[in-house]
Amino acid sequence: MSASTAFWYASRATGIVALLLLTAVLVLGICVNRQGRLPGLPRFAVTSLHRNLSLLSVVFIAVHVLTAVLDTYVSIPVAAGVVPFASGYERLWLGLGAISVDLTIAMIVTSLLRGRINRVVWRVIHLRAYLSWPIAFAHSIGSSKDLQQGWLLGLAVACALLVAGAVIYRLAHA
Repeated sequence: MSASTAFWYASRATGIVALLLLTAVLVLGICVNRQGRLPGLPRFAVTSLHRNLSLLSVVFIAVHVLTAVLDTYVSIPVAAGVVPFASGYERLWLGLGAISVDLTIAMIVTSLLRGRINRVVWRVIHLRAYLSWPIAFAHSIGSSKDLQQGWLLGLAVACALLVAGAVIYRLAHA
């Protein structure tokens, strides 16, 4: 690895870790019942785990976007991290990534303001954040040739199967 490829490797690695963390956050959010509990765990533990995994995923997403912008292999404008379809490179796939980031930002801001905004408004925005995962997943598969083959494709398929399993679990226990 050289200085010229460090950002490329960092962008790929943080993107993969972000996908894994977002999958864990989504699966946890789907599996939690209305009382905020999972079998065998107290509510505070589930809430803390969900919050901490969410914050950690945001850090990895931020580093992923930053290293993608700093990578000199292709030119990605800073605005492309939050403005959908602002990049000339892989416009669709990077645009989906920006949409996912925007949904995540909306969820974070409203969660920070949760005590000051209407609960129904917070819940609607928070539930729309569930769209962030499939959009980020499409961004991952479409923009990364790495995730289209080999063991990383297997990892991506495992993430999708975990989410599908969580949805089936939730629907069965609804």
